[in-house]
Amino acid sequence: MVSFFRRFLNIVLPALLTAACTTIILGQVPGQQRQVQIQGQGQTDQPKAAAPKASPTPAPTKAAAKPTTADQIAELVVFFYGGGGARERLNQIRKTTLERGNSVFTTAEGKTDKAKYSRFIIRADSLDKERVRLDQEFPSATYSLILNDEKVFGIYNNTVFTPREDAVKAFENQIVHGLEALLRFKENGSTLELQPKEKLLGVDYYVVDVTDKQGRKTRFYISAKTYRVLMLTYEDEGVKYRRKFYDYNYAQGTLVPFRTVLWADDKQIEETDVGTITFGQKVDEELFKAG
Repeated sequence: MVSFFRRFLNIVLPALLTAACTTIILGQVPGQQRQVQIQGQGQTDQPKAAAPKASPTPAPTKAAAKPTTADQIAELVVFFYGGGGARERLNQIRKTTLERGNSVFTTAEGKTDKAKYSRFIIRADSLDKERVRLDQEFPSATYSLILNDEKVFGIYNNTVFTPREDAVKAFENQIVHGLEALLRFKENGSTLELQPKEKLLGVDYYVVDVTDKQGRKTRFYISAKTYRVLMLTYEDEGVKYRRKFYDYNYAQGTLVPFRTVLWADDKQIEETDVGTITFGQKVDEELFKAG
């Protein structure tokens, strides 16, 4: 018995005291979780309290989100085509335009003719004051059509000529019946009229008629989801034209369709693919002169 107590005092008791001291030094008090500071990081292995959840932002009501007039729809179109900066941004960025690409023309007999083209534009306060030059390079000939001072003339081999009436009409229609007729309806002094909504191939459209001061009317089919113009129609000398817009992308922050297709009385007559387009670069004014 004596030897047992002696062994207890000499061996077991010192071990118990050592363990108790270690517990007190590390702070491992029964019923409390151990907390260890990581040097230089100020982090602990304690679980963090969950952050309070933010209240969701109330979504706008459908009545407030949907435009109800032709002007409201047109302004939304201008806003999105301007990359969120509306007409001021379009006017600032698109002071000039330099566009290059390829076109395919189809005759009434079904024959096709391909051409490379370059289009130069100096922007004006309204479309009727615009300066536009279109260079077309066909396999057999290269010539230019120019709109300046509200007149259209042609240049072939550095010689000025008077283009055929149908060529002038097609050139003018690209301008007065194009996207700019809607994007610049205010500057052009045009009037707008809202038509009933339509649904074509599963797409809901706002339908807006734009009539300029000369009485030329263009009907725009605007996606009710994206406010992009996907189609326009107009009539000229008894022929019903329809132009569709594809492959939308951004050029210098503004929205541009990089492919368009034109039909005349349900026959495709033109397809244009934009290769490059840049805005704001210096364009030589001599390009628009006859001399």
